[in-house]
Amino acid sequence: MTASVHAQAPVATEVIAVIPTTPVLGAEIRVGDLRSLDEAAFERVLRAWHDHAVVLFRGQALSDRDLVAFSRRFGDLDWAPIQETGRRFVEGMPEIYIVSNVKVNGEPIGSLGDGEAVWHTDMSYLDMPPKASMLYALEIPTSGGNTSFCSMYAVYDALPDALKRRIAGLEIKHDGTYNSGGYVRQGVTATDDPRTSPGAMHPLVCTHPDTGRRMLYLGRRRNAYIGGLELAESEALLDELWSYVERPELAWEHVWRVGDLVLWDNRCTMHRRDAFDPEQRRVMHRTQVKGESAPA
Repeated sequence: MTASVHAQAPVATEVIAVIPTTPVLGAEIRVGDLRSLDEAAFERVLRAWHDHAVVLFRGQALSDRDLVAFSRRFGDLDWAPIQETGRRFVEGMPEIYIVSNVKVNGEPIGSLGDGEAVWHTDMSYLDMPPKASMLYALEIPTSGGNTSFCSMYAVYDALPDALKRRIAGLEIKHDGTYNSGGYVRQGVTATDDPRTSPGAMHPLVCTHPDTGRRMLYLGRRRNAYIGGLELAESEALLDELWSYVERPELAWEHVWRVGDLVLWDNRCTMHRRDAFDPEQRRVMHRTQVKGESAPA
């Protein structure tokens, strides 16, 4: 914990308010300054996160060190992925990943540009994906760039019983070729054959290690492949499963303000981003919390 945390007056647990954003996922937590949470207040935040999967804190004024310190309360942090240019983002702060369309001297300061980022789970192509991600808004465009989240608990619950029986015990390959903006990952040779592309196999239906709830674990659509099936059969089954992800009643769209911090459970949600005007600046700083167990 940084010195700036100790300098703040502690937040009392009883003043924390949790306001759900939709019936299936998401909540705004009104808690004041995140740098001043004592252990009891943090436990309240942790419970709300487990209950709602995605939580929003508005009006924060965090330095990168503050963001890293708060993120570490949820577990050890991953180093940020290398950006498309092969460089790290923040000198001396390897945990910070910059999501931005801004360029300085023709070089992007971050990743993912200004286009759409399709539905995905962060880093699900790894054997042990991160359990959580946080995104903090520093600069936002006047419109666009909204981030939507969907509950993979609710997606699984919405499946017909016959479909649940069909997918029980199946595994899905999570492609490691492309990121959510469609860019080829650093050091990877592009391929569009899902049977031979790099990536990890994970169960299609998983149980959340903290809540015990069942969820569908899809990762992302491009280059996905269900093991043991003919390619055409895999594609048809994936199309059927993904049709449930597109249901608006299972999702929440967040319209950003500067100072917003959003924390999502990477194990039981997916998220996407709208495109926005490339002439407008968008700067977000992200951290991710290491996974503690493989999806199962």
